[in-house]
Order: sequence, then C-alpha cells, then structure tokens
Amino acid sequence: MDKEQCCVSLSVNPSRGLMDEKFIILVQKALPGFQLTIHASYHCEDGNSWEAFAHYTADAGGTVNVSQDTSLGGTYSGVEAMGLLWSLRPVPGSKPGLRLRKKNVQTPMEVTISVYQGHQTEGFVDQVPLASVLVERWYMAPGVHRIPITEEGLTATLFLPAGNGPFPGLLDLWGGGGPLVEYRAALLASHGIASLALNYLTPKTTMETGKMVDNQYFEKAYKFLQQHPQICDSRIAMLGLSLGSAFTLKMAVYSQVMKLRCVVCIGGSHVQPVDGSVEQVLGYMEKNSEKTRFTENNEMIWRDLLLPIPTDPSFKVDVGRLKCPLMLVVSEDDQNWPAPESAKDMKEMMERAGNSHLLTVLSYPNAGHLIEPPYTPHVRISMFRTVGTLEKMMALWGGQMVEHSRAQEDAWKKILIFLRENLYDSTKPGATTLSHL
Repeated sequence: MDKEQCCVSLSVNPSRGLMDEKFIILVQKALPGFQLTIHASYHCEDGNSWEAFAHYTADAGGTVNVSQDTSLGGTYSGVEAMGLLWSLRPVPGSKPGLRLRKKNVQTPMEVTISVYQGHQTEGFVDQVPLASVLVERWYMAPGVHRIPITEEGLTATLFLPAGNGPFPGLLDLWGGGGPLVEYRAALLASHGIASLALNYLTPKTTMETGKMVDNQYFEKAYKFLQQHPQICDSRIAMLGLSLGSAFTLKMAVYSQVMKLRCVVCIGGSHVQPVDGSVEQVLGYMEKNSEKTRFTENNEMIWRDLLLPIPTDPSFKVDVGRLKCPLMLVVSEDDQNWPAPESAKDMKEMMERAGNSHLLTVLSYPNAGHLIEPPYTPHVRISMFRTVGTLEKMMALWGGQMVEHSRAQEDAWKKILIFLRENLYDSTKPGATTLSHL
C-alpha cells in the first residue's frame, strides 16, 4: 500500500439520523484512479453479523461520492446512495433464513462504514481498513416517548411524538409472526403521528388464558388512542401488514366503534370469514393448508391459501362499504399473500359501490411481500413460525433486491403523504387543523 493512502479520509453525513433519512458517503484524499471497496458491517441484537460492500474507482481529484458515483460491483451496482444499507446480507457462514429486525428501538442501529484498498469481496474482518466511521440509524427521533401499555388487557407500545400535541393517532398491526414489533410505530411517531404498536396474536391475556383475542380487542386499542389526552380523537388511522391488513380491513368496514380517518394495507387480502375472530381467520387459513406449495428448495409459498377469490360474500370483506380513504400497497411478486388478485377484486368492489375515489393503489413489479420502512434489507426468504405452531419453516416472501428496495422507499414516502393529507388536511369535510385543537 502506498504511504499516501494512509491519508485517505472517509465521512458520512449525517452520521446520526433516522432510519429513513439518506446520508452521503464521501471518500477523499485517495490517488486518482485508485480502486477501493466501501464496506458496511452491522452486528445485530440476535448475535448475527451482516455486511454489504461496493467497488469504486476514485476520480481525478481522488474522491468517491457514493451518492453520485457508480458501484462497479459488490452487493449492488450502479449509483445507489443507500445501497450499503438495503443490500446488507448475512456474512458468509451465517445460518440460513435470517431476517434483520431491530428489537430495541431505544438504541440505534450502529453500522460501521469502512474503506479498503482494492476491489475486495471477502475476508474484511482480517484486513485493516484505510478509514472507518460509525453511523447511527435511529427509529426514535429525539423527544419521542416510548410507553408500554397493559391497560384494558392490551399488550402494546405507544410512541408519542416530541411535544405536547394533540397528535393524530395510528393503530399499527404486523403480521402472523406474533411478537410485538415496534420499529415502524417508532418511526411514524418520529414523523409526528402517535402510533400504537399492537400485539394481537400473543398478548399477555392470551398467554394467561390460552384464548385468542376477539375483535373487540382492536376496538379497545382504538378507544385507548381516542381517549388519550395527547391524541386527537377524531384523527386516527390504521395500518396493517400481511395478516394485520386482514384485520385492518375488517375493522375499518364493520366496526361500529372505530371511526377511522384513513387506512393503509400492505401486502394484505380481504379474503377471510367476515364475521370471524382472530382464531377463526387463522382456522380458515389452516383449513386451506393443503394449498400450501413448496419450491424445490423446500421454501413455503402460502399465497394460494386465499385463492381463488371466493364469490361467497361471507368470505370477503365488503370494502365497498368503506367510508374513509384506503391505500393498498401491492407487491406484484408477493409469494405469501395474493395481494395483486385481492387488490383487483377490491378495486372492482369499490367501483361498483361508487366509492373508488377513496382508493389509492400502489403496485410494485418485482417487489416481495415484506414492504418495510426504506433501506431495510430485502429478505426474499426467511425462517418463519406462525402463531400456534412449534415448527419453523423457510418462507418465500418473493421480490428482487433492487426493485424491492425501490418499492420500500417509494411506498414509505407515499404512505407518509397519504397519512398527512388525511390526518391533517383542513380542506377535507369536517376537518380542523391540529394547531387549532
């Protein structure tokens, strides 16, 4: 290594920011035409390590700007400002089926960005980098409050934005894995929306009684938000992913208690027993379990459990009855739920009912089931265990890394815009600005 290369400098700006905030990685003081590898490493809470890397060539000024320059290879190629995050993958030798998820949102995701001499592809842990920077990525902005909730038999976590409010509210439902997932709600609160992450599959009451929650459980969560002194009771939304979308649609359409301002459903379906509880919906899927398919690598595909779309109205939510705006986020390569087919049917139902003006559909080619906040690494397959089962299976979620990552970034921006328009917009009938509440 040339002695001059000891002076290579690396900066990441901002080095501390929110998970959905872009940064600029800049390498300076390299020799013109110098080949280098920029590497990202992350040691997550479950003890597993992830990495991403990209190959660059310094320009005539000895500089590489990742936001502007082309990666010539690595875990991604081309001009990708955030590629070192969304292309993170388990380091060689890791156990199969890993999925990167932040559990403790009160601490940052700490990513080490390093620059190495030459175009490297392996053995980073055994090499000394030319320069390194520790980057903090947060789901909770300064001033956001995390409050565990056990009132009224709920198992949930409330995230309140900084300030006194009143804030618009949101009920956040994840999918069939069961445990409480907090990071999306924390990030929404960081954008000014008080968000309640709700565990509806394995709450404390279920663990104590052995009985799954009824649909009134969701209404209790809604009432909790509605009655909170820092939340505007008339400005509450609901957001669901996967199985969470099913219950989001059901409650939005049929609940006499929940008067939602708007609804967002990601990778979901309206196919379910309309009058069914959580247990009955899961039972309906179990009844159709013979439709489960497996790839040649024994990866499980669930999407056929809810296909074909039934004609029996008692087995699909009548979204034509919706009275609030609905956004459907649809992945066209979803291998877990039949989201494209379901979205098409829901669109037709709303057109027949004359309320298609309430529907927004975001459809993404080559995106997989797990549309998460931006720069979350794409996971095409991962180990998964559904509630009530002991056996873990390798689930195929679908999607191609680049297209899926683009979809996550685009969808998140549009979800935030959709929520703000419907939770804040004073031009809508009956709406008032929060500053006047």
